[in-house]
Amino acid sequence: MPKRFWTQQKPSKKDPLMTQSLAEMAVEVLTTADGRAKTAISKQHAATWFAAREAGTPLPIGTAQPPLLPARPEQPELLDPRDVPRRKPGSPQGRIAMLHAVAHIELNAVDLHWDIIARFTDVEMPLGFYDDWVKSAAEESNHFNLICDSLEAKDSFYGALPAHAGMWRAAEDTVDDLMGRLAVVPMVLEARGLDVTPGMIRIFENAKDTQTLEALRIIYAEEVGHVAYGSKWFNFLCGRHGLDPKAEFHGLVQKYFHGALKPPFNEEKRADAGLPPDFYWPLADEEPPAYAR
Repeated sequence: MPKRFWTQQKPSKKDPLMTQSLAEMAVEVLTTADGRAKTAISKQHAATWFAAREAGTPLPIGTAQPPLLPARPEQPELLDPRDVPRRKPGSPQGRIAMLHAVAHIELNAVDLHWDIIARFTDVEMPLGFYDDWVKSAAEESNHFNLICDSLEAKDSFYGALPAHAGMWRAAEDTVDDLMGRLAVVPMVLEARGLDVTPGMIRIFENAKDTQTLEALRIIYAEEVGHVAYGSKWFNFLCGRHGLDPKAEFHGLVQKYFHGALKPPFNEEKRADAGLPPDFYWPLADEEPPAYAR
């Protein structure tokens, strides 16, 4: 591949956009605590990155020291997953709790996508790798804000309820393993979002909540792309190292993911994202169908 497509390319020093490297931008997002402020910076840095790419003068990837844990606001209180109260979605309070959980997931996703940018700069990757995760981070930022808007329209807000403290565990477990990160975060955790979001959409359709429905439909459509980016770059690295993608995926998920995958699976959307059934069904807590063995 011609060298100009790789991260060693140096943009012109005269470029006024060259104020920070991409890795430094990522750390700025990761060290910003407030959710709205974090997502504003995330979207600003994404716009700066893509403006430089469009101008033909890509910013340097650089190096940085991302924190092991991203900065977080004082609220919500973070609890062990077993201690987070469970509420039925049939009531307004239950739907608020569901949206609060979604907002928490989306804020973690913003940090996860910037973390993969800053954490693994020692691995030589094409600029397209960074394009994909910057784009994903900007979209997750928009998702967080859409859900926060919906919460605020219901006289609630992100931080009003306790949240899941285990969301960052996958990042900590894969802190020095890029392929493990790709396998567990986009290809397992985000793929799970493809499975559960249609059910959430039905809940808010029944509640005739058009604002939340619009937000969830945007999230559902864009999350397919995020899972696809994980699958694409996982397969890219397997090809680079001469590894069998399916066997490598199974081994990494068994190493880093705690527990079995839980059906039912959204096989159509997973296929759209480049995940065939024989990747995930053998890791499920049910017997796989014949076509997935």
